[in-house]
Amino acid sequence: MADPHIPVLLNPLLRAVDPVSGVWLDGTFGAGGYSRGLLAAGADVVIGVDRDPSVFRMAEGWRGEYGDRLRLVEGTFSDMDELAGQALDGVVLDLGVSSMQLDQADRGFSFLRDGPLDMRMGDDGPSAADLLNTAEESTIADVLYHYGEERASRRIARAIVAARPLTRTAQLAEVVASCLPRPKPGQSHAATRSFQAIRIWVNDEFGQLVAGLSAAERALKPGGKLAVVSFHSLEDRIVKRFMQARADTGGGGNRYAPVQQERQPAFTLPTRRAIGPDPEELDLNPRSRSALLRVAIRTDAPAGDVDARSLAMPSLPGQEGR
Repeated sequence: MADPHIPVLLNPLLRAVDPVSGVWLDGTFGAGGYSRGLLAAGADVVIGVDRDPSVFRMAEGWRGEYGDRLRLVEGTFSDMDELAGQALDGVVLDLGVSSMQLDQADRGFSFLRDGPLDMRMGDDGPSAADLLNTAEESTIADVLYHYGEERASRRIARAIVAARPLTRTAQLAEVVASCLPRPKPGQSHAATRSFQAIRIWVNDEFGQLVAGLSAAERALKPGGKLAVVSFHSLEDRIVKRFMQARADTGGGGNRYAPVQQERQPAFTLPTRRAIGPDPEELDLNPRSRSALLRVAIRTDAPAGDVDARSLAMPSLPGQEGR
């Protein structure tokens, strides 16, 4: 069985940002795979940031071998420019929930392991149970549709409200599955999209992502590298549009679009195509099959503001642009 904590796309990432040197920030420390890879590749210092304090306790057995080269900081990567306390030569983000968190039933992320209906990546804020047991049916339906692209969102939301109070992941998975056809062999579990949507809602993942990309722009030195690994189309679309928008020089214009004021781009893109896993990695780590890596290089232009709406960030009705 493959190691569930293999860092996805690590080797392609290291090749894409070569050479690795200076101070890097790993904004999703998790099991530490990217941090260790960066240190082995030549980073002088890696600042590991995570909103989940338990990951730092799990790293106690090996972090000491790196001495002062590895600094661990509790917080969210949306605040990385403040948490780092210095300009950075590189930033790595591995989005979504980690396989390590999925494996811990008591965290409530997995529909395959019964546990408390929590889903929080940190220790604060309302849990999935808190939100699902108090929210309006229409809000739950909007979450499932906009964050999980679940077409049966209204039917599932109605069933969730009828089944309240919900306290366990197995309860929720059963409610969702009862609303949908049984998956065919090879298809994802019926609750996949709903669990994804609720997890994103609990942790404000899209808002954190937009804020984190902006924070990386502020924190990176000229020539600094931003590498982002995403696992589903909604995340990748935000990352892609951010990088393209911040690498755009303006100008242009045609019969369909007005001429934009020319500006100095904040990033350059070594490639506009996302990088996926090679066949060897797919055999070793099936989790990598949906992973996409995008890389951008910081220029010396001043950091600018980012309009979340221009990035097609999914938002709930009444919250557009927040």
